Amino acid sequence: MGYERRSTYSGRGFRPYPVEVGKEYDVDIMETSRRGEGIARIQGFVVFVPETKPGDHVKIKVTRIGRRCANAEVVG
Repeated sequence: MGYERRSTYSGRGFRPYPVEVGKEYDVDIMETSRRGEGIARIQGFVVFVPETKPGDHVKIKVTRIGRRCANAEVVG
């Protein structure tokens, strides 16, 4: 009996993040997280921004990037 070789590669590959740590971005806060942080999206990527609320237009600086989201702080 032979063995069938299966690949675990899904075909999606590595997708680079649309943000970089230390870079600044102008964003609109669209919603609020469960923890009360503002949520912005950069090319669909979620960025949590403390001390903001929906409707705010702010300049942010990315402080940390995780697998599914990033954290940032307001600058200026």
